[in-house]
Amino acid sequence: MKQTKNLRPAGFTLVEIMIVVAIIGLLAAIAIPNFVKARATSQANACINNLRQIDAAANQFALEQHRTTGNTISYPNDLTPYIKLNSGNNIPACPAGGNYSCNAVGTTPTCDLANTVTPGHFLP
Repeated sequence: MKQTKNLRPAGFTLVEIMIVVAIIGLLAAIAIPNFVKARATSQANACINNLRQIDAAANQFALEQHRTTGNTISYPNDLTPYIKLNSGNNIPACPAGGNYSCNAVGTTPTCDLANTVTPGHFLP
């Protein structure tokens, strides 16, 4: 007596593959917006910390150079000795591509992306 075996080819069915793709798509739809939001928040926090360092450097410069409120500051040349520089020997830049300015003693340093992005790049 001959026995016939039910041979099924190895592999996945189309339905199984479609279910896996749908699950991956659902996870991506949840994860990507959270990643973008976390990145923007991280860039804003780094920018605010850079602004705090620039403000502290401007205050220290004013004390050592006997400057009063309203005297002009040559940014970044005057502040370079008073702030921790990055690996390129420059004052740290805004991680989102903004530019910093600090024009006078007693004024708050600003980033040109201040209110154009969310969350904002400005000192509270």
